[in-house]
Amino acid sequence: MIERISTTQIPSKAEIQQICDQRFSPEIYEKLQQAAVAIAGLGGLGSNIAVMLARSGIGKLKLVDFDRVDLSNLNRQAYHIPHLGRKKTEALTGLLQEINPYISLETEDCKVTAENAVEIFQEYRYVCEAFDDPGAKAMLAEQILTNTKNTYLISGSGMAGYKDANAIRTRTVGRRFYVCGDESTDIADGVGLMAPRVAICAGHQANKVIQLILGEHTNTTI
Repeated sequence: MIERISTTQIPSKAEIQQICDQRFSPEIYEKLQQAAVAIAGLGGLGSNIAVMLARSGIGKLKLVDFDRVDLSNLNRQAYHIPHLGRKKTEALTGLLQEINPYISLETEDCKVTAENAVEIFQEYRYVCEAFDDPGAKAMLAEQILTNTKNTYLISGSGMAGYKDANAIRTRTVGRRFYVCGDESTDIADGVGLMAPRVAICAGHQANKVIQLILGEHTNTTI
């Protein structure tokens, strides 16, 4: 067993691997370490997806966003008060390195458009879409599914408010396309984005990525 470390001591890569091997099995951890996942949008969904995947042993993440952390983000996103005003790519990089200092991170500070989407994501087999804007969601789905051959897209749709958490699900839309959420709940008067349902939807997206990486392809709702 590994001895408990102090709060100031950084664990070695071997120590982290030993713990992950115990929790996941060496075979599973190796697959997760070899995987690379891109996250489009680093708000409530994207920042939480990134944290979950980093904790799960994913070896490489690409973080894509053009925004900065503001006060309205703190009710549901992974950021803290010291991150206010910082670029989300920069703030999230620091957070993830505190979870695992050995994770490989690539960042891109830009707005994803129809013109640059394929270039940004084409080298990644797994892409999590985590935009707020429905038009941007549709654009990315069209670009990824039309112009790449092997990329899986895991999208979020419908997680506002505080209705039944069990309404959030993962639905298979196509061979390479999955949608997570209740697919109906949106922001309205008196209905905002709250941490629990946003985190649940992010968990569905992160879980689907892990299922795909580990080879559990399915056409049924999970």
